Amino acid sequence: MTEDGNWFHRRGTIGRDGWESVVDDATPGWAHTGIRIGVLGAGESLALADTGVERIIVPLSGSFSVEHIEEGATSETQLTGRRSVFDGPSDVLYLSAAASAVVTGTGRVAVASAPTSVVHPTRHILAAETPVELRGAGASSRQVHNFGTPEALDAERLIVCEVITPAENWSSYPPHKHDEHVPGRESRLEEIYYFEAAPTRTGGDAAAADAAFGMFATYSSAVGEIDVAERVRTGDIALVPFGFHGPAVAAPGYDLYYLNVMAGPDRERAWLITDDPAHAWVRDSWSGQDIDPRLPYRADGEHR
Repeated sequence: MTEDGNWFHRRGTIGRDGWESVVDDATPGWAHTGIRIGVLGAGESLALADTGVERIIVPLSGSFSVEHIEEGATSETQLTGRRSVFDGPSDVLYLSAAASAVVTGTGRVAVASAPTSVVHPTRHILAAETPVELRGAGASSRQVHNFGTPEALDAERLIVCEVITPAENWSSYPPHKHDEHVPGRESRLEEIYYFEAAPTRTGGDAAAADAAFGMFATYSSAVGEIDVAERVRTGDIALVPFGFHGPAVAAPGYDLYYLNVMAGPDRERAWLITDDPAHAWVRDSWSGQDIDPRLPYRADGEHR
């Protein structure tokens, strides 16, 4: 457990400075990653004043303008955004560690971060440029937006992606870990899960939006003891300092989304994992199974 006894935080319980939720190096037991969740009304703004932190600004719902200042020069980037996290990728903005910024707009926005003194160029990544991966098969099918992975983005430490799991499916499965440095096999990465849930786009009851939920678990490895088994709703945040994590399960009737934020102390920026040996065989069982025909989810309620 962290010093405050909690690796899991309900929506709004760790907010400060106008942000609904904040995880950063002031969080007990936390060092390498951060996330801020903001909720903005028309004309409202939130500031990202610090430098020495690389960031990715991710519209969750709505659209935003980002005024960013770097080496005395001011620029503005418009993020078109999306209606919800279940409407396919959004355009996002990678902010270099030399930049400060002000975010203005209407909706929900996430800011993923990792401390670093190394400066990589600020980059506006359009939704159409985002690599969309359909991972797994059958009831383990999920949709991954890889806009902040090493293959897609030049960054120093930060690895970010988002995952959509249709109702009744499992993701972050088989359970896996990344808490030891094993060259070529496993990397050391803290991980943040930010969750949203909603009535499924394929026949869900919109009136049940406030009740939407999924399930998430983390359990101990040789590196440390941890035990999280929670019902997750929109706005909840799970921290994974070590240990096996998964599954993330979308309940019948409800789709599940999570934003993954990862970074760690290893020299190489890489996502290398080790499956729980008890469950690693499950990957082989996907052979011959099709991807869930509901995927991919796209804008305007479309799917394949």
